[in-house]
Amino acid sequence: MKTILVTGSNGLLGQKIIYALRNRSDVKCISTSRGENRMREKSGYIYESLDITDAQAIEELFLKYRPDSVINTAAMTNVDACETNRDDAWKMNVTAVDYLIDACKKIDAHLVHLSTDFVFDGRNGPYVETDEANPLSFYGHTKYEAEKRLMASGLHWAILRTIIIYGVLDDNSRSNVVLWAINSIRSKKTITVINDQFRSPTLAEDLADACISASLKKAEGIYHVSGMEVMNILDIVKIVAEFFDLDQQYIQPISSESLKQPAVRPPVTGFIIEKAVRELDYHPHTFIEGLSYLKKQLELVVK
Repeated sequence: MKTILVTGSNGLLGQKIIYALRNRSDVKCISTSRGENRMREKSGYIYESLDITDAQAIEELFLKYRPDSVINTAAMTNVDACETNRDDAWKMNVTAVDYLIDACKKIDAHLVHLSTDFVFDGRNGPYVETDEANPLSFYGHTKYEAEKRLMASGLHWAILRTIIIYGVLDDNSRSNVVLWAINSIRSKKTITVINDQFRSPTLAEDLADACISASLKKAEGIYHVSGMEVMNILDIVKIVAEFFDLDQQYIQPISSESLKQPAVRPPVTGFIIEKAVRELDYHPHTFIEGLSYLKKQLELVVK
């Protein structure tokens, strides 16, 4: 039996990983996040509160459970908040990764770390793993810096870069582009949507499966893990509206220049995912299939 420890388990990806691992006979699952456990199901895994910016707490917990592999999903991911609160972003996205690396070294644990398409400048997407990084935002800079530290660590590691994760949390407490579009338009609220940026939306369950595969295989190297389709963000929102039979008159296109967000975004990303398909058995849903999946989950949350 392998022991897998997951950080950030109260987040969307973290929850999906725990649900996929809980009650597996071949895995002992340690779920960690800051504060209390916010998952609906409490059985089939062990929960421990953990602040990954506390080096001593990490070391003590890792020595207690001695995980074979760690999946780090915890991060500060609000791109504009990272731009304006740089100390907090660095502490969460870089310093905490240093702490995880140090703790993993002491027990010879494999580390799976989540990164982002924002390490690229968006001039030459879609990207393969060997393309040169050139982040435009402080968020992208912190994520790339963490990648470099992991690559120089001497650990057994895998970095999974991803793009726009969507899905439903147990308590439906956090938003993403799909839920934001659904909830705003249903409330008859006009939303401004970027019309000059292109991304590949990624179903949280698909990404969770890739993380688990990387962990169990003790995969090494960088993997691009996202949805297959590269789409304009405006088109993503329009597809969501059409799928959920929502009135598109509330969708207002806007350019990146007009929106004037604190952080600069890469214009076109998207990934070539052939390496993940080949080495991690990664087979993502199409966006429409993912929306069907999400619709069923929303119905359960409403009940």
